[in-house]
Amino acid sequence: MSSRDVDAVSATAAPRDAEAVGGVLSRPYRWTSIGMCLLVTLAAFEALAVTTIMPAVSRELDGAALYAFAFAGPLAVGVVGMVAAGAWADRGNPRSALIASVALFVAGLLTAGLAPTMGLFVIGRLVHGLGGGALTVVLYVIVARVYPPRLHPRIFAGFAAAWVIPSLIGPFIAGVLTETVGWRWVFLGVVALTGLAMLMVVPVMRGVLRAPGEPAPFRVSRLLWAVLLAAAVLALTLAAEARGPVQWVVPVVAAVAAGLAIRPLVPRGTLLARRGLPSVILMRAIVAATFFATEVYVPLLMVTEYGVSAAIAGLALTAAGLSWAAASWWQGRFPQLGHQAAARLAAGGLSIALASLIATAILHLDPLVVVVGWAFAGAGMGFLYPRLGVLTLQYSTKDDQGFNSSALSIADSTGSAVALAATAIVFAAMRGLPGGWPFAGAFAVTAVLCGLSWVIGSRLVRRG
Repeated sequence: MSSRDVDAVSATAAPRDAEAVGGVLSRPYRWTSIGMCLLVTLAAFEALAVTTIMPAVSRELDGAALYAFAFAGPLAVGVVGMVAAGAWADRGNPRSALIASVALFVAGLLTAGLAPTMGLFVIGRLVHGLGGGALTVVLYVIVARVYPPRLHPRIFAGFAAAWVIPSLIGPFIAGVLTETVGWRWVFLGVVALTGLAMLMVVPVMRGVLRAPGEPAPFRVSRLLWAVLLAAAVLALTLAAEARGPVQWVVPVVAAVAAGLAIRPLVPRGTLLARRGLPSVILMRAIVAATFFATEVYVPLLMVTEYGVSAAIAGLALTAAGLSWAAASWWQGRFPQLGHQAAARLAAGGLSIALASLIATAILHLDPLVVVVGWAFAGAGMGFLYPRLGVLTLQYSTKDDQGFNSSALSIADSTGSAVALAATAIVFAAMRGLPGGWPFAGAFAVTAVLCGLSWVIGSRLVRRG
């Protein structure tokens, strides 16, 4: 997609002299940028805070049996929300899709925050996950319609920073709320802030119109494939906790089902790493899987193998969050950094991190090695993550912005879920081995994915 095509799509909301205005916080875009980044921050805070408060929720609502499902369910149904929102945005005004996704997001928060039983709490989490998945896609489409192409790297860097900030303070704030006013306010408090964010975004969105031309046809089959993919992802997540033959049979069947179901939901050639957009989508899945499936075990390694407190173990995550934010900021202000160079920096950062983690697990090195090594992983993600969003919009037309944006988010969620299931199965199988070998086994799985990122990163840009 040429810059002229993007400008034609953006002209419905961006000023005609877009090149003459400032950055994403200049007058034409200020409140839209702040409001969207606040929405991303709230979604990120919710995702991170739930991990902190779930023990208290389970204890108060007697919900130990649904503990795992409360995490896996939103991830699975979020895929359905992504597909539905992408189709809606392609066929109509993204403003209405934004309002609907935020309404589901808020309804889920209210249901979870007021739930008297664990069953209702889980229903709230599912509704919240559906709205959160849709919201991610709608924001990408809004970027394409509102901002000129030269500002895309900066607004995506803002989105990345909006995810990083909650990772630094979100768990602490959630813990304080739980110990003072109660865990319910982790959900109810976000509702008020979500309303504030919408007050910033919706008035500006009045000028965002339907994309010109005939609307893209809605395909019910695409939504059905999304439902199948969600079921497969959920089965993979639950199988990691199983024992006996089920632990190995169900993941294989679910992985095959996920592979078949995801094909209609991503651009043709994605699973084959075809140059251009297909490789961009696949790269998002690979780096997300590598980073997030590894991150789960970083604090656990430090706590179990070194006996440090949870607060000290969290230093590694803080270091990665800070380096991610710094790298995102830097690449947004130096667009001359090529996309393939950003991909190499990401693969390099993840490789250094995984090498340090595997060495620490096997050789019992100083835990400072983990902190420093994981900071390299965060920096690598910061260099690349915003670029993948920019490339997705560059390769999109006015008719498939929603589909391609949803494909990017689906790849992120699916890749992370599948990798988490794989590492959990390997970790459980090696749990009887002494020392840090179970951790080394889990890190070896993500190291294989990291190796793939070196190959796919060279295929992000089309030849010629």
